[in-house]
Amino acid sequence: MIEVHRDWAPAGADRFYNLVKSGYFTDVAFFRVIKGFMVQFGIHGTPAMNTTWRDAKIPDDPSGKQSNTKGMLTFATSGPNSRTVQLFINYGDNRNLDSMGFSPIGKVSQGMDVVESIEGQYGEGAPAGRGPNQGRVQAEGNAYLKASFPKLDYIKGATVAP
Repeated sequence: MIEVHRDWAPAGADRFYNLVKSGYFTDVAFFRVIKGFMVQFGIHGTPAMNTTWRDAKIPDDPSGKQSNTKGMLTFATSGPNSRTVQLFINYGDNRNLDSMGFSPIGKVSQGMDVVESIEGQYGEGAPAGRGPNQGRVQAEGNAYLKASFPKLDYIKGATVAP
């Protein structure tokens, strides 16, 4: 279970809420798993869905309300105001990310043991590692992932608790 805190990061929390409500997180792979660091997810398994969301960027939230410690959920970013749909869960103390614009939106409140058991044999994505190439995931979706990385774990679905 993940608890999202809008007071920590309102733009990120709102985006996450809207993604969950729209059913976005159905059959979505944990495609980048770096043990001791983090597990990343959020590229949809349907290429058309990725095209729809690729440029739907949200502004950065102020940092400093929470820190990237074990169990914190944070949007991935490639620079200022570039967050879209990719998130990661911290496996350890990654406070060094705080000053780089990575503002946690929530935390794993139950089931961190499940998060830590996510398949990690592929590790970092290509070309730096043996894991999936994000460009190919965007373009080819789960067809690419399931053919080339059959042991990946997936999110089956997500709902908003009352």
